[in-house]
Amino acid sequence: MLDVLGAAADRPVFEHGTRVVTGDELLDLIARIANGLRANGLGPGDGVALLQGVHPEAFATILAAHVVGARVVGVRPGLTEAQVEHLLGLDIKLVVRDADDLVRAAPEPLHCSGNPDDIARLIHTSGSTGAPKACAQTYASMTNAWTARPSAWPPAIRDLATRLDRYLVFGSLSSQVMFEYAILTLTAGGTIVVADNPADAITRHRATARVITVPGLAKLVAAQRHSPADLSTLRALLVSGSPLTAERHREALDVLGPVLFHGYGQTETGMISMATPSDPPGTVGKPPVDVEIRAGELFVRTPGQASAYWANPEESAEVFVDGWVRTRDLGHVDADGHLHLTGRARDVVIVNANLHYLGPIEHVIAEHPDVAEAYAVAVPDDDTGEAVHAFVVPKGDRVPELAELQRLVTGRLGAACAPVRVTAISEPPVAPSGKPDKRQLTA
Repeated sequence: MLDVLGAAADRPVFEHGTRVVTGDELLDLIARIANGLRANGLGPGDGVALLQGVHPEAFATILAAHVVGARVVGVRPGLTEAQVEHLLGLDIKLVVRDADDLVRAAPEPLHCSGNPDDIARLIHTSGSTGAPKACAQTYASMTNAWTARPSAWPPAIRDLATRLDRYLVFGSLSSQVMFEYAILTLTAGGTIVVADNPADAITRHRATARVITVPGLAKLVAAQRHSPADLSTLRALLVSGSPLTAERHREALDVLGPVLFHGYGQTETGMISMATPSDPPGTVGKPPVDVEIRAGELFVRTPGQASAYWANPEESAEVFVDGWVRTRDLGHVDADGHLHLTGRARDVVIVNANLHYLGPIEHVIAEHPDVAEAYAVAVPDDDTGEAVHAFVVPKGDRVPELAELQRLVTGRLGAACAPVRVTAISEPPVAPSGKPDKRQLTA
């Protein structure tokens, strides 16, 4: 990335409102912040937590922390206070809230201090267990990823790279998806554009590309049908977070044109596959040649995958198996090489593109004094993609109100995990194995 920015020189690479930052200016900022981090005693292997917004200094701080060889933990908005406290307890030496405190007047020449086997970053999952799992990626793994290396770009990324002239960033740079596409944009010669409000940002910022969730895509398609906006600059919608049905895919292509890039990946793996506008709707494209896949319950190997969950050997052993990552998704590759996702082998709900495990939600609901047993299932939701529907077996005659359960779950796990509906049942349906049959509850 330092080479990419050096080559950019006086070309604009970051735009935030009226402020435009060139490659040379961003490189200088990285050097000054790296000097500040070192002055604060941060070096190879040390943990640094970044609680920042979306602006050039925040982006520069991430890169500067990697320059000094630190273990970077980004803290995204929307976590509960307890979850933030957990992240800040992951062997953190320095917490950065304002990069201005780190900028030094006279930067030393840039030199990268990281060691290949050191952990470069902890990318945390949604935190539905109450404590977000941190996927540990080494500097060697981050180096092996293709994002900043055009010679290693798979065909889908080569196509996408031509469309990243003005890429919108919003929400949080600690989002793996948001950050990786930003790196790709700079490598492709484009400009990162900050959108404080992404609602009409394509038109307002003349954007050519942005990340969007499946529910967000559905709303955009409906809005374009009803009251079309000027999306003439748009060349790439980066759909992520949950599966896109063939019907929704076709509808979006029909209304928006050939701009859909549907990525499939996980925090643990990075990108596994990506469908371009020319790939068949209902697939997630053809996996790159350096991504290995075992079909059925999908196990994958990617160049830039994580190596483990930080300080979590039990769950690491379940997911990171003999060099493979167990996705807990179901799928197959067809005769033409396209990957089809057919379901999930894990008990989860995906709300606004964030994955949450249903087990912890059930445990919290079961703590309510009027609940004997609790079950939670994922149901389709027009606003969030999926949402939680709770089934409770009452202890007596009283069924707890939905609002009570929402407050209980929100306080412990966050609002995304709160049920949107609750149904009282006398007992759960049972599968032939004797276990509660959630498929019947979902139906």
